[in-house]
Amino acid sequence: MALTQVQPGMLASDSQYTGFKNRILNGQMVIDQRNAGASVSVQTTTGYALDRWACLTAVNSKYSIQQNAGSVTPPAGYINYLGVTVGASAGVTVGATDQYLIRQLIEGFNVADFAYGTSSASPVTLSFWIRSSVTGTYGGALVNNAGDRSYPFTYTINSANTWEQKTVTVAGITTGTWVTNNGNGLNVTFSLGVGSTYSGTAGAWASTYYANATGAVKLVETNSATWYVTGVQLEKGSTATSFDYRPYGTELALCQRYYQVFTCTAVEWIYNEANGATNKFWQLYIPVPMRSAPTATYSSGMTGGAVVGFSGTISSLALVSASVNRLATRVTMSTANGTANYVYHCDSFDGDTVGLSSEL
Repeated sequence: MALTQVQPGMLASDSQYTGFKNRILNGQMVIDQRNAGASVSVQTTTGYALDRWACLTAVNSKYSIQQNAGSVTPPAGYINYLGVTVGASAGVTVGATDQYLIRQLIEGFNVADFAYGTSSASPVTLSFWIRSSVTGTYGGALVNNAGDRSYPFTYTINSANTWEQKTVTVAGITTGTWVTNNGNGLNVTFSLGVGSTYSGTAGAWASTYYANATGAVKLVETNSATWYVTGVQLEKGSTATSFDYRPYGTELALCQRYYQVFTCTAVEWIYNEANGATNKFWQLYIPVPMRSAPTATYSSGMTGGAVVGFSGTISSLALVSASVNRLATRVTMSTANGTANYVYHCDSFDGDTVGLSSEL
């Protein structure tokens, strides 16, 4: 049998890569389970915009985040982006300890091979497409879970309202403690404005917490400013390669490890464990095993539903217990009746949702 020679370098080519190259999830901004493309005004508590992209702000309602905000054309090869828009009269002066951030917290299992904190630590490369109405030198950082190791970096936006691709290479770090289990292994942070307390010298690891590089643009200080990003990739090695496109279903499942939305049907079955106002159970089965036991939130329409064969209405929902594979939710009834160990159904949940979160 004839053998075909493999050309030098071919096995190292990106076209031959079949592993989990990009450690960023939803880097092409296609998954938005929480908001379905709607604009979200960012509040002071840490929250999530598009899937896996957390936001942090020092002052409420100074900027909003939306998938495809402004309806500009994404760079070639992409159909979505994460868009930040500062309010028309919302510009603020960033104080010394203020932080306005977009970031992704990466699970330790997914970056364990970086070998951070050991003599085998690998360099990594961050690449992304960026567009802003404000030009200048911007910043961000890589940070460990303990917040005692950080690498501030910079990138420059040369032309306003123009997509530009940026690459940042970060040397491996041989010190510090780095989580390699299902906890927070590494933060990738983009700054929209960070004060002097949490800004440090770019291009070197520091033994403290920095979320930004000193002197970087503070986008939130400019009214109506915009900042758009897509094609975010973090990969092992010192060279940026082409974006690691994954099938939509695969990307969705990867995101569902951290957040899932359960949409109710017209009829949901409720089990009456015992007579009384409590002990009514509604079981949800999670399609994708989650990182840890989730917490639950409910849409406002899920109160006051009629239960067929059971003269009561639902007054509230409370999470009783949860595991990474299934969720049991107690349904509290406003009246105490029904037969123990019987199953009833509720016909007023149609389209309502339960959100399950096990974010880092």
